Amino acid sequence: MNRYSLCWLDYDNSYCKTKGYAAFKDQFVRDFRHISVDPAVTNPILIKELSQFITEYFHVTIPASEQEDEHAIICGIATSSFLANKYVTQDEIRQLGSESFIIKYIEEKKSILLVGGSESGLLYSLFTFIAMIQKRIDYKKINIHESPSNPLRLLNHWDNLDGSVERGYAGASLFFKNNQIMIDHERHHDYARLLASIGINGTVINNVNVKEKAPYLITNEYLNELAELASILRAYNIRLFLSVNFMSPVIVGGLDTADPLDTKVQSWWQERVSCIYDMIPDFGGFLVKADSEYNPGPHTYGRSQADGANMLGRALKPYKGVLIWRAFVYKLQDWREPSIDRARAAYDIFFPLDGQFEDNVILQIKNGPMDFQVREPVSPLFGKMEWTNQILELQVTQEYTGHQIDLCYLGPQWKEIVGFDTHAKGTQAYVSSIINGSFYNRPIGGIAAVSNLGDDYNWTGHWLAQANWYAYGRLAWDPNLASADIAEEWVRRTMSDDQDATHSIVDMLEKSWSIYERYTTPFGLGWMVTPGTHYGPSPEGYEYSIWGTYHRANHKEIGVDRTSSGTGFSAQYHDYWTKQYDNLDSCPENLVLFFHRLAYTYPMKNGKTLIQNIYDAHFQAYEEMRAMQRQWSDMRLKIDPKIFAEVEERFTRQEENARQWRDVINSFFYRKSGIGDEQGRQLY
Repeated sequence: MNRYSLCWLDYDNSYCKTKGYAAFKDQFVRDFRHISVDPAVTNPILIKELSQFITEYFHVTIPASEQEDEHAIICGIATSSFLANKYVTQDEIRQLGSESFIIKYIEEKKSILLVGGSESGLLYSLFTFIAMIQKRIDYKKINIHESPSNPLRLLNHWDNLDGSVERGYAGASLFFKNNQIMIDHERHHDYARLLASIGINGTVINNVNVKEKAPYLITNEYLNELAELASILRAYNIRLFLSVNFMSPVIVGGLDTADPLDTKVQSWWQERVSCIYDMIPDFGGFLVKADSEYNPGPHTYGRSQADGANMLGRALKPYKGVLIWRAFVYKLQDWREPSIDRARAAYDIFFPLDGQFEDNVILQIKNGPMDFQVREPVSPLFGKMEWTNQILELQVTQEYTGHQIDLCYLGPQWKEIVGFDTHAKGTQAYVSSIINGSFYNRPIGGIAAVSNLGDDYNWTGHWLAQANWYAYGRLAWDPNLASADIAEEWVRRTMSDDQDATHSIVDMLEKSWSIYERYTTPFGLGWMVTPGTHYGPSPEGYEYSIWGTYHRANHKEIGVDRTSSGTGFSAQYHDYWTKQYDNLDSCPENLVLFFHRLAYTYPMKNGKTLIQNIYDAHFQAYEEMRAMQRQWSDMRLKIDPKIFAEVEERFTRQEENARQWRDVINSFFYRKSGIGDEQGRQLY
């Protein structure tokens, strides 16, 4: 058995070669007898990937050469003379960016053309073609032109040098152990393949909380191993990034300050950056968490976030590196003071700085104003920072959504976020068009996500959590894809191409987020999790803490008034959303307790009281979770027995968690309000 799963790149998975495979194989082998390779293609990985797929998927070998012939798979670069005026027009070539590609069937040659704007584009065309074949699409009808929506499509690993992974639920680090970088050529090669196959083009390998030995990653002690890792990633168009500690000049360099306006500090960073690029010429840049959760930053020296970010950005600029600065900045607070609202923090700190950042500095903004809750409103910074590059930060690891024990497919959540219309400039201004730079004509932008990967056999702990990894990459490439279509694509490539099994697993994935939300914290409540671990219920676990995560429930009412007449958070949005959120009649009910403080007896749109809707949500979602568990049982003979058994075990644990959430939260509200369930169901 392999040391680890190859996921959707396991081309020999018999469960994905059932009905229709044999006939499709016969047709493919008849149609394609040769791989015709553009001499301009210099990266040997590219044709190796295609040949490997054909050998492992169809169990045949198709020769490759620079010879042109009919019945061929033609692989080339758009600007090469190999293709000039033959299969692509000048207009098509002009429209191809370096990562763009064309795939089309050429009838007169009985051939399929895969052409990239560069070798990177050709790489993505190959993986797209492979996915199409795995889905057994009629390749004679293919004619697609694709470009990635986002320039930067990043994974953020929260891996520590001791080998642990902060908020990791899939084993130990893929990169570190005992304060050393562990180069695993085979697994890191397949890691790069898997990332590239879904369009990811950058990875930050270490935790944003850069502590203990981690600040020394940028020193010569680690540069040789980092350069070796970067060379593995480079073949798959993936750039290496590092998280750095803002205080590194003090911690590592021995200076007495890290003040960004101090010339000694600036020189120290410039020297470190120069050393890094000497070893890794295509190094991507730095990710920084500063002035946040005990991580010092420029505020320590009375400087602004722009001062800190720009100092590092200028050090990176000569090498075309980027500085990514997290907007997750807020002050710890006194729970006794209701006028302070953590949700306001990022906007209050960063909006006044719009236009003050260097053009290679990117502000990385979490999807919501709090911290990756099961549901939050979209951050008001999107649509307000007209003169600042922006990256949307998502969380693939399930810190608040079930720890990769509970099934929670986040594709539908992310679709809502990237499809949110900010109403900037009084017109359609979706988050997707703001982060990619097109709406405000910014030079760079993109999307990042906290990784859910570890060294577990299946990479993600829960087999079905692979779907979140897959969906993130696909949506980073094209935010217009439907979450259900992505889920189906992943299932057919990874689990089974049996029609009934595919339909059933996609159905489970698509409804799992809603189910999880309703048996945990519906109506925008958030939090209520066990402090520290963030798994399981604790209704007042964070209620009297320094973290600003309050619901302020008493015996009559619950929720925080974040309207323009409350904490003022809603006023941070454009007028359209301020009015929507302020008005109870128009505020989305799935966020009503995020924006409003309501009595338990408040009548909701279905005619039931708020408290009854809370009870119903928890009781019903628990039953839906049990139904999903039974639904999985029907998969026993349709997928790999190992996968079936391991997912079945996760569902057993999820049932225990869902039951605990149901009973703890419902009993909490019953004891607070003294109001029973109209249906007489058990409360404690």
